[in-house]
Amino acid sequence: MASRIASRLLRRSSPTLGLLRSYTHVRNYSSQLSVGPQSSKLTRRNNYFPNASPYQLWSRSFASDNGDKFEAVVPFMGESVTDGTLANFLKKPGDRVEADEAIAQIETDKVTIDVSSPEAGVIEKFIASEGDTVTPGTIVAIVSKSAAPAETHVAPSEEAPQKESPPVKAEEKSPKAEEKPTKVEPPKKQAPKPTPSKTSPTEPQLPPKERERRVPMPRLRKRIANRLKDSQNTFAMLTTFNEVDMTNLMKLRSDYKDEFVKKHGVKLGLMSCFVKAAVSGLQNQPIVNAVIDGDDIIYRDYVDVSVAVGTSKGLVVPVIRDADTMNFADIEKGINNLAKKATEGALSIDEMAGGTFTISNGGVYGSLISTPIINPPQSAILGMHSIVQRPVVVDGSILARPMMYLALTYDHRLIDGREAVYFLRRIKDVVEDPRRLLLDI
Repeated sequence: MASRIASRLLRRSSPTLGLLRSYTHVRNYSSQLSVGPQSSKLTRRNNYFPNASPYQLWSRSFASDNGDKFEAVVPFMGESVTDGTLANFLKKPGDRVEADEAIAQIETDKVTIDVSSPEAGVIEKFIASEGDTVTPGTIVAIVSKSAAPAETHVAPSEEAPQKESPPVKAEEKSPKAEEKPTKVEPPKKQAPKPTPSKTSPTEPQLPPKERERRVPMPRLRKRIANRLKDSQNTFAMLTTFNEVDMTNLMKLRSDYKDEFVKKHGVKLGLMSCFVKAAVSGLQNQPIVNAVIDGDDIIYRDYVDVSVAVGTSKGLVVPVIRDADTMNFADIEKGINNLAKKATEGALSIDEMAGGTFTISNGGVYGSLISTPIINPPQSAILGMHSIVQRPVVVDGSILARPMMYLALTYDHRLIDGREAVYFLRRIKDVVEDPRRLLLDI
């Protein structure tokens, strides 16, 4: 009878309990609500926030029972990125951090992402370790608002004097009297053995292991290695070469560089002319801008030029969108902006996605000639090289001219030699006489 009465009272009070549970859940995701001897845990579910995006849920800080500790979690890394590697910690336990200050760095296949502190406080401990594979929402560190920063002090081992070795007993110092020394006979003389030769043809002398270092390969380098090997295994790559006289283009830049900077606020470089020349070549030979997709050929009526940029962490290829609609100043601004972000490691995944054609300038490092590898899933890549004074026959006379070798690597499954040569000749014509771009001839 008593149990029936208790059950009725509990059912009558259920709306109040439900309200309390909802309120407690909003204040604290991991709190508990106790009723009598029983306790029911509340779990965080997405249906409490129907309009919240995955990024908001994953990057939200989670408070503990007392509201003092917060969890720093891996943020949303992009639609096409599912996991990353915890590359390194920027702080250590006991360090003071401010809200949104970077604690660790996550290295993905394409970009490096920071894990930030949700609140100002002191790092209490790390949950993950360097080298771990993490996903969005993984807890990396615990931040406490009330903990005091760790103080630097002398380690106990440095403060305490070194312990003296225990004294040797007297009987251990002198030999025992009852023990008589044994008579040692001199060894018999033997014939000297032949000295082994320092070098053996069957056992080469290898350097010691202490002179070698083994480190894990970064995810970006793994991604680059896999993509380039896949490109080599998939495409029927062939490279055609040509050379271009840079005299007129360099004179054009020299004549108008000051006025160009004054009007557009950016320097006039060589890359913008090569991008415009590539756009002209792709429009004249649309097959170079196309791609194979299964049994179909996809022709693109737009030109997104990928520009290869070398960084300390590896090669990245940001994209200049709709290059066919841009002028020289817009292209220079776009290249400078992307190059700066690449150097700072601030490129987003969207800024490197896509691209219909790639330009790689190995000349900035002094490369004379090379055969670039196609950037999948594109069908061709243009390689620029260093400008070198070479003797050239001009109107019957031998003159020293600033010359550059050009290389076009293309997928021979889709592009024939005829189209590839015509494309590279168009690049040569436009660069040697930039007026062709104005007259569209």
